[in-house]
Formats: sequence, C-alpha cells, structure tokens
Amino acid sequence: MGQPMERLPGHKNNGLFRKKSIADLIAGTKKGKTLRKDLTSFDLTMLGLGAIIGTGIFVLTGKGAIMAGPGLIISFILAGLACAFSAFAYAEFASTVPVSGSAYTYSYATLGEFFAWIIGWDLILEYMLSVSAVSAGWSGYFKTLLAGFGITIPTELTAAPGGLENTTTYFNLPAFVIVLLLTGLISIGVRESKRVNNIMVIIKVLIVLLIIGVGMFYVKPANLTPFLPEGFSGVSQAAALVFFAFIGFDAVSSAAEETRDPGKDLPRGILYSLGICGVLYVAINLVLMGIVPYKDFGGHIDSPVAYAMSVAQQDWLVGVVSIGAILGMTTVMLVMLYGQTRIVYSMSRDGLLPGFFSKIHSNLRTPFASTWVVGIASALLGGLIPLDELANLVNLGTLAAFVIISIAVIVLRKTQPDLERKFRCPGVPYLPALAIIFCGYLMSQLKWETWERFFIWLIIGLVMYFVYSRRKSKLNQE
Repeated sequence: MGQPMERLPGHKNNGLFRKKSIADLIAGTKKGKTLRKDLTSFDLTMLGLGAIIGTGIFVLTGKGAIMAGPGLIISFILAGLACAFSAFAYAEFASTVPVSGSAYTYSYATLGEFFAWIIGWDLILEYMLSVSAVSAGWSGYFKTLLAGFGITIPTELTAAPGGLENTTTYFNLPAFVIVLLLTGLISIGVRESKRVNNIMVIIKVLIVLLIIGVGMFYVKPANLTPFLPEGFSGVSQAAALVFFAFIGFDAVSSAAEETRDPGKDLPRGILYSLGICGVLYVAINLVLMGIVPYKDFGGHIDSPVAYAMSVAQQDWLVGVVSIGAILGMTTVMLVMLYGQTRIVYSMSRDGLLPGFFSKIHSNLRTPFASTWVVGIASALLGGLIPLDELANLVNLGTLAAFVIISIAVIVLRKTQPDLERKFRCPGVPYLPALAIIFCGYLMSQLKWETWERFFIWLIIGLVMYFVYSRRKSKLNQE
C-alpha cells in the first residue's frame, strides 16, 4: 500500500473550520496561468479613490442632510472612523496574504472554510449590488447630460420596471450598456483598466477640489445652526446611510495578485485612498451645508451638489458637477466590478464555485469568461430591478465583512504571532475592537427589512455551501 499523502503545514482539513495555510495560499498563486502583475502603490491608490468617490458625494449628501442636518459632517466622520479602523486590519492582511479574494481569502486562512464561504457569498452580494445600484444613478446623470445637448432617450428605457412613479418603464438601457462596456474593459486586462481609471479619477478629484474651492466663498455660518437639529439619533442613522460613500477601499486588496510589490503597495493603496477621501468628504459637506439650509435639500435629493452650486449662483459649475458625477460613478462601477470578478475567481480556484470561473485567458491573462458572466448579471440587475432600497443591504454586507476581518486579525496575531508581516495593524487588539464596535453600532441602525433580505441571501448561500461547495472544496478533495 502507498504512503498516505502528507499534509502541508497549517492545513486543518476536518469539518467546517478547515483552513488553508498562508504558505499554501501564496503558493497557489504561482501555479499554472497567472494574473499579470502590473499595479503600483499609485495605481492602487487611484483604484481606491475610483471606488470610493462617487455616489457618496454626488447623491447621498442630499438624503443625509435631511436626516442629520449640518450634523451630517459628524455622520461622515463616524462612518469614516469605522472604515479607518477596519482598513488597518485589511492592510495587515493584504501585506501578509498577497492573494486575490480580499476578506474571503483572509477568513479562509484564519477562521476556516465555513466563515470564508459566508464572507465570500456576502462580498458577491455587496459588489454586485454596488455595481447595479450605481449604474442606475449613473443612468440618471447621463440622461440629464444628454438632455443638455438636445438628445433624449425614450422614458420607457431609462428605468427598471416600477422605477419611476406613475410612469411605465421597461428597462434601464443606459445602466445596462455602461456595465457591459466596463466589463469589456476589465476582461481585456488590468493594465488597460488602470489607465482609464487613473485618468477619470484625476479629473473627478480636480472637480471635487474645484467645487470646494469655489463654494467655500459662499458659506453662510447661519446655515450651520442648529448643528444637530435631529439629535444624535439622526446623525447615527445618516452615518449608517453614508457609510455607502466609503465602500470600495476593500476592493483594493482584491488586486493583490496583480500588484508588483504587494507587501508595501497594498497597505499604502488602502490607507492613502481612504485618508484622501475622508478629508475630501468632510470638506465638501462643510461647504454644501454652509451654502444651503439643510431643509432645502428635500426637493433636490438626487442632485445636492448641483443644487448647492445653483444656490451660490455658480451655474457654470452645474454642468461640471454632472461630468464629475458621471466620472465618479463610472470608476466606482469599474473598481467594484473588478473586485467582484477577483472574489469569484478566488472562490472558484479553491473549489467552492465551479472551475469555469477561475480559468485564465491564455493571452490576456484575465479570468475572461467569468468576467463576462459576472458583468452581464450585474448589467441585467441594474437594467431590470429598481435598487434604491437595496443600498442599505450593501452597507450591511460590507459592515459584516469589516467585523469578521477585525476579528480575524486578532485571531491571526494569537495563532501565528511569529508570521512575517510587512505591515502591522497598530494597537491590536484594541484598534480592531474599536472597528467591531463602530461597525456593529452602524449595523444596529439599519432597518429590519434590510436584515431580513440579508438573512434570505445568507440562507441561499448556506444551502449552496452544504449541497455543492463543501464537497467540491479543494481541501475536501485532499
């Protein structure tokens, strides 16, 4: 009889909590056809800025202002702190486990396969709904921009069925087309995608700085009082909403296998992009709340920045705002769609999803076929389903991922204290504990309907895991 197969160090293959060793995860990235390494810390920072700056500034500010008044500035700070505490945990993992898959991969190495599946399934929902929801917002701005040139799209093709009150609509064609175009770009390669993203990010950051620079001269201190008209409860509820504005920095970690020096570049990309966005968010909200009395945003929830510029009698900036919004949302969709394809790729490579999703194109060196499957699904979702109510579901899924990663970084410090870490999260376990507390509090501010939808998605995922993924897992095959 042959000798039994020797298990590699760190493998624990029994039950729901079998883990992949970090050495095996890294070794798996070097087998067969691999992804092309082409990203630097600058590219990763641009990737983070591309994912973060968009809907948060150009859309959510209006709704948040009604909920919190000028206190919306504190809401953004609270949401930013929750992300910042989590970002340090992400940065440590990204430098230590430079493997595609983001939180899914980190969970696999520390908490086991069951938790990895849950977080991977959660991330698929987060990224897909982010792309679809933002595509619907992009469609609205694009329609307005075309109208300025005298071009109109039939109303029936500008929103999902039931997306407009008292209006018959069949399909959101602009939302569908933009997602397909971005899918085509991502499928060609990360080099082409990063160039397009970098250009659009630089332009939209300049537009945001222009809005702040012009708007600051029209701030009226009287508009900032009372500062907390709805009390701290209004601030908390708005924080749970505008948390959506910070989502995206975690997608940077999904680019690990396409980064030239992941140990150094990934932490920089994550922390630099989040820090820059935090400063820009606070500055632009201070300007907007100072220009417009918060109650006046009620009739302009969909275009708060453009409205503030018109109140300041800077009508020449209104068109610039529309361009900034379109670019902002385009890069958000690009990066989130990219992140989703890499999550699916990693789960497939581990056997938890069909092998089709981890096949690499021989020339392009991208997961070409799976990119198109994911992209078409996201495009159809944005074209056919009104997703306004599901933005909170994206928030809940992301907050859950942040909590698990914060727990995982504490676990890894305990279980593998001597592991080489090119970046170390400061203040463990206290900083990750703050992330858990902040994120948990924001989760508690979300409506029960949001939790209900989340549990339905989770139940579907559990059924799939026990019926298919647990048996097909590469660890189970071993």
